[in-house]
Amino acid sequence: MALVYSTEGGRTCPDCGQPTAACRCGPAEPPAGDGIVRVSRETKGRKGKGVTLISGLALPEKDLKALAKTLKAKCGTGGTVKDFVIEIQGDQRDTLVLELEKLGYRVKRAGG
Repeated sequence: MALVYSTEGGRTCPDCGQPTAACRCGPAEPPAGDGIVRVSRETKGRKGKGVTLISGLALPEKDLKALAKTLKAKCGTGGTVKDFVIEIQGDQRDTLVLELEKLGYRVKRAGG
């Protein structure tokens, strides 16, 4: 029988079932990319609200979050990092392409 709910161990890792402090899984590895950062826009599943997605960055999650914070400040909007993809609120493709090129990335606009 599987454990449904327990307050004994606090938050647990969904993969190994251990408390997050004693997780054996280790940090997730960024996906290997082709060296091109893709900037696209998506509205699917967001009730018509558009977000700009930045994928293809082969950075550890800590560095990815720091880059996302910088990009959000440049755009003046909110955003998040999910599954090694940066999501910035609104259609910010033009601004983000310029900023990423300034940082030395090879950038391609993907999708419409």
